[in-house]
Amino acid sequence: MTTPERRLARAETALADTEARYAAILESAMDAVITIDESQRVVLFNQAAEAMFGCPRSEALSGSLDRFLPERFRAAHHGHIAAFGVAGATNRRMGHNTVLSALRSDGTEFPIEASISKAGAAGHHLYTVILRDITRRKSVEDALRHSQSELRELSAQVLQAREDEKTRIARELHDELGQQLTALKMDLAWAQEKLPAGQPELAGKLARMNETLDATVTATRRISADLRPLMLDDLGLAEAAEWLVEDFRQRSGIECNLVLRNAEAVSDLPSTTATALYRMLQESLTNVARHSQATHVKVELEVEGEVAVLVVTDDGRGIKASDRTKSRSFGLKGLRERAHYLGGTAQIEPAPGAGTCVAVRVPAVTTESEP
Repeated sequence: MTTPERRLARAETALADTEARYAAILESAMDAVITIDESQRVVLFNQAAEAMFGCPRSEALSGSLDRFLPERFRAAHHGHIAAFGVAGATNRRMGHNTVLSALRSDGTEFPIEASISKAGAAGHHLYTVILRDITRRKSVEDALRHSQSELRELSAQVLQAREDEKTRIARELHDELGQQLTALKMDLAWAQEKLPAGQPELAGKLARMNETLDATVTATRRISADLRPLMLDDLGLAEAAEWLVEDFRQRSGIECNLVLRNAEAVSDLPSTTATALYRMLQESLTNVARHSQATHVKVELEVEGEVAVLVVTDDGRGIKASDRTKSRSFGLKGLRERAHYLGGTAQIEPAPGAGTCVAVRVPAVTTESEP
């Protein structure tokens, strides 16, 4: 055998070895591998593809790829392949953020992940698709989303039950206990007027009782307002927010300014939305007082079109990433959950320069049933 013949023989042997290794890799792959030509006819169909689609290789080869696609996707798929053929990229993930569907030989659909690559010169491309059956993962993800949705619904119901109970107690404190204390104060004032002269000890006792009664009335009003300010129901969120900011300023000694825009629209917010925004403002100011070491807080509240916006910014020490992820940061978690349940967002981030910024955006018109 001449030297050129030996070289050719070695080349053929090497090529055969390479093809054998390539075939072995394809057959051992756990993902389905399908190669099609430009007319979308199957030219390669590995063992995993046979198992995935329930189709023997002999039936798949030279057949149309359409048999493995649900009918409603076939026309669009042809267009996507054609566009990929003229694109500069040689590989990409298929479907991006959507879940793709494939069709088994028995007619059942199942979800897949897929990527595609092309090889060859212009006009003579081969397209190789690698597919993975994600039925089990999709089922687990759907179950997890359903479970999370149920938990959010339960959380919302618990929050609403708490609000209802707080409202009931606040009303009883304001109406029943408040009236009884007022009556008691009137009786005490009558007793002081009727007290004969010359009894300084008894007069002093009545005066101290009056002071205690005044303190009790003040404490009752404060507790009632902390539970739920009645002005939130009677006058709306704008008035309640002004009262809350002023109360925070007096209690904490921290300068706090409220910027209220479109106050009429803010006051007209649905009860569910107004209550949630009030509680989120309350939680934000509580966190400022406890943790921020701030000297100034700015609160912005407005309605922009169909979105209600609450922004609370302080100049304190700022919030760290670890603070936002602490397992016992129930206040921050509750704040985000309230916003999420209303179909909105709540972001807690470091403020520009220094401090912390809480930015809440929720729909101004809620789809939830009013309590």
